[in-house]
Amino acid sequence: MVAQFLQKLTFEEVQTIVEEVVDFADKCKILKAHESPSECSHQLLTTFLEHICNNQGKADEQEFSDCCKINNKARLKCFLLYKKDDAGYSDIFQIPNPEQICEMDEENQVSVKERYIYETSRKHPFLYGPTILTMSACYETALRSCCQERNKTECFQIKLEPIRKYVREISLRHHHLCEIGIKFKHQAAKAVELVLLTKKLPEGNFSEIARLAMDAKNLHQACCEGDIVTCVLGRSQLMNYTCSKQLSLSSKISSCCAQPVPFRGECMISSENEQKPHLVSLPLRRFTEDRSVCEQFSHKPDDFLQEFLYEYSRRHSELAVPVILRVDTVYQNLLANCCKLENPLECYSHGQEMFQRVVRESHERVKHLCDLHEKLGEANFHDRFIILYTKKAPQLSAQELVMFTKNMAAAATKCCPLRDEQQFACMEDSAKLILGALCRRHEAEPINAGVGHCCDDSYAFRKPCFDDLQVDRTYISTPLSCEQVISLKENLCKAQEEFQTEKQKLLSNLVKQKPYATEMQFRSMIDSFAHVVEKCCRAETSEMCFRVQGSKLIEKCQSFLGSK
Repeated sequence: MVAQFLQKLTFEEVQTIVEEVVDFADKCKILKAHESPSECSHQLLTTFLEHICNNQGKADEQEFSDCCKINNKARLKCFLLYKKDDAGYSDIFQIPNPEQICEMDEENQVSVKERYIYETSRKHPFLYGPTILTMSACYETALRSCCQERNKTECFQIKLEPIRKYVREISLRHHHLCEIGIKFKHQAAKAVELVLLTKKLPEGNFSEIARLAMDAKNLHQACCEGDIVTCVLGRSQLMNYTCSKQLSLSSKISSCCAQPVPFRGECMISSENEQKPHLVSLPLRRFTEDRSVCEQFSHKPDDFLQEFLYEYSRRHSELAVPVILRVDTVYQNLLANCCKLENPLECYSHGQEMFQRVVRESHERVKHLCDLHEKLGEANFHDRFIILYTKKAPQLSAQELVMFTKNMAAAATKCCPLRDEQQFACMEDSAKLILGALCRRHEAEPINAGVGHCCDDSYAFRKPCFDDLQVDRTYISTPLSCEQVISLKENLCKAQEEFQTEKQKLLSNLVKQKPYATEMQFRSMIDSFAHVVEKCCRAETSEMCFRVQGSKLIEKCQSFLGSK
């Protein structure tokens, strides 16, 4: 908790604050009610924030002095705004000398585990506390196992990489859930949980799944607000309830329930979904063919819509969460319109066709993208995305646009070779996380109205909205000379990745200056840049070659920028 809020503090400083807060909590426990100060009635998180604000030096050092001037929920929200999950801290704690660590006594090995928790927490401030504790237990297990091996260094490399990979991936998902929970008042997070739980446990009845979804939503809220104690206890209670109902929920979770408490949660998250049960269509038809639909919808709209989401999800476990939520949104809007009419049944009886159209259109978008990826290849596909997204969000720096589109291109490379259904789900799932990161960037520093609309209007339709976003006509580019956008240095000869990045930054900067130029014109410019780099990197004196060839490239660039 301390390391996630106070990311700049050293390990030793974090330990000191932990001891101070725990000491205070211990004193509160032994005092009688009439003897204890009012602060003892606060939750631990509130006490912690109060402790930081009372220590003015720490608050100033961490830039929290403005947060300390306000109270209660507003203070917590202020502290949360300062969390940075891209702060550039070194990757999860590296083991500097495996042999030395294996020779340590047990007490010192514990400190290595604590150091791992500290490094993981400060690098991933939105990663849920229970996950960090589980991964630290995995880390400790790897430590003990590798200390028995002859080649300890190699063992650590092999066993720690899956832990690092899992932490990176799950941290993105946790931050994403936090973002949509805050932006959409936790209703979207609750719907996401209901879909995920139904897909994983399709044999569970509606009341059980709905209860689990509500508990999971409350758990996410506590975790996202940094209330680690409530988060850890909540996860434990959720797992206990799920395991107590395993006979009616799913046979596949029994192996997870048999594991020690710290491992249960991550085991269930990582476990495969139960196979889609053989379900008759009647329960789903009642949402589009029953005359009492509007009566049920007006009486208890939330419960009725939740049940629709549950019934649709368990029949379509092959669909990605955003696609199912699109169908759910269409159904909500359909009822809102139809139930005002004299003959609502005639109106909402077309629901099934509308659901199929939503899925078909979403599928066609992914297919078009993967066809393009196959036709262009990864590098050219990435270039195409740079052109598209520079037009949509030209306010982003060229570096940001290159990195954002690189993630989209990598997702296409990962997802497009998969078979049809998996390809569709994989691409939708990847896109929601990538676009979520773009929306967090917009939240921190607004990009433009179009991006803001796609981020804020509908979580379910975020991807189609970005797909359809056109050139930002309000953007007036800052005039750049060709000398400013073309960087020809000898270091381009040393690393292919650096060359690719410079080439793509050039492309992005050219698109900002001439958004209506043809792709052929852009391609001609970056091909010329690539040709100069290739030629000069083979030359005896690269520096001289870059000067001569660079001047010719700048002339071509000036001609391009001057053309209409």
